[in-house]
Amino acid sequence: MAVNSPSRKVISLVCLLGGTALMVIALILDAMKSDAPFRGAFLVIGIIAILAGLFFFPTIKHHRTFVYVVFLFPLLFTFVVTVIIPLVLGIGYSFTDWDGIRLTKFVGFANYGKMFTQPSFIWSILLTALFVAFNMVLVNLVAFLLALLCTSKLRGLGFFRAAYFLPNLIGGIVLGYIWQFIFANVVTNLTTALFDNRYSMLSESKTAFIAIIIVYIWQYAGYIMLIYITGLNTVPGEVLEAASIDGASPAQTLFKIKIPMIAPTITICTFLTLTSAFKQFDVNLALTNGTGSIANFFGEYLTNGTEMLALNIYNTAVINDNYSLGEAKAVLFFIILAVVSIVQVRISNKKEVEL
Repeated sequence: MAVNSPSRKVISLVCLLGGTALMVIALILDAMKSDAPFRGAFLVIGIIAILAGLFFFPTIKHHRTFVYVVFLFPLLFTFVVTVIIPLVLGIGYSFTDWDGIRLTKFVGFANYGKMFTQPSFIWSILLTALFVAFNMVLVNLVAFLLALLCTSKLRGLGFFRAAYFLPNLIGGIVLGYIWQFIFANVVTNLTTALFDNRYSMLSESKTAFIAIIIVYIWQYAGYIMLIYITGLNTVPGEVLEAASIDGASPAQTLFKIKIPMIAPTITICTFLTLTSAFKQFDVNLALTNGTGSIANFFGEYLTNGTEMLALNIYNTAVINDNYSLGEAKAVLFFIILAVVSIVQVRISNKKEVEL
């Protein structure tokens, strides 16, 4: 039942007076440097009560719009401060000689020209593109197969879903060190026992790159699996039952009914996989730190055989103390990721219509 105007005014006044009282008490306790444990709680509750009072007050024009803006302000402010402003400043710094502290002159496109003269940076771009291509296919394939398994009529599906998703909860740095131990000890002992040859996948650039792909799939497939499970559960049971009555085989049901009906889910999963693979940093850092030898790339001997683009930007800015060049690389990284993401989404949307 709607609250009438007098009742709304009473509720509003109670909230306003109570909130003001709590805020005053909290400020007095703070001014007295009191050790009362409820100062913060009084302040927060008081602010919320005052906002609620403004929301319910019946005579303030557009008061609800005001309250909506007030409640959205912390989120919008945080987004602007942590994303928009750093993006704008980063683009500006990429045209200067900024060293992280001082800025002395404007250098134009010098940083952008310099980064394309570094074979190590070109290698990082190519390696990242290769990593994205492999993982867009493999992660989605593994995740979709796991989703099919977890939507079947097997027992203990809750356990399997939790087990497959669990690696995603482990931080990338910790995950990298765990798998570094596995590759350096468990796998080497296994190769010694089977082939009498102690070999680690992290000892060469090619196999180390494959190791990073394995770890990424193991970490991320469970997360994508949950999205596919949600999509598969939205397929109407009547449609599947009708297909079964018409004599459709499991393969026909999968390719002619399930996959076309979850096309939007596939678009979302491929987009998430693409953006996540492009931004791969923590596992790359912890597992190999980008090391690995490449004998002859544009006539140079490279020592960053497993260094992908995000790690290259970090090493340029933080490790090598060249922040302006790192910013230029980051701007290029942003442009590449934005363009590739937009193209991927448009292609996927067209495929949805075809399916």
